[in-house]
Amino acid sequence: MGRPRGFDTEEALQRAMAVFWEHGYDGVSLTDLTRAMGITKTSMYAAFGNKEDLFRKALERYAEGAASYSSRAPEEPTARKVAEAYLLGSVNASTQPGCPAGCLGVQGFLAIGHLGQSARDALNAWREENRSRLRSRFERAVDEGDLPPDAVPDVLARYLMTMANGIAVQAACGAGRDELHEVADAALRNWPPSL
Repeated sequence: MGRPRGFDTEEALQRAMAVFWEHGYDGVSLTDLTRAMGITKTSMYAAFGNKEDLFRKALERYAEGAASYSSRAPEEPTARKVAEAYLLGSVNASTQPGCPAGCLGVQGFLAIGHLGQSARDALNAWREENRSRLRSRFERAVDEGDLPPDAVPDVLARYLMTMANGIAVQAACGAGRDELHEVADAALRNWPPSL
């Protein structure tokens, strides 16, 4: 039996997530990660695997935490409320006090130069899961008459994701919460009317 770990894996993962969130995948080295996590490279490999494995785990943590708005928004009672919850969730997640500005998923894609296949696959799967969830919800809204029959659910899902990604980029560039709420409001003015 091996020795017990001398560090809190949850805290170390939280710290790694913050580093990836702020700098993207390619913007950090193993040294940056282990320094932020307060552990050695050997301990990191033993607890989390390689950098790609650590990134996937950090992305999962982010999806369950700051980005959980993307899984909660489709539970809203109307398509318009889904869109509002999604965009306002993006603003709030991208401008959380004490957290890096922007979105871990967007930051990961912005510096994609040496992104390994496993990390790339994790980001693509996360993005596709979000799009699929929104698309399904908007298909239901069309079927229920909440959206016009000519609404295209996949386009609406991509529209929301594009706006949320833009909000995250703007937040990372210094835009504040109030400014980004105005952007979300402007995006919602283009939302199809309910029937």
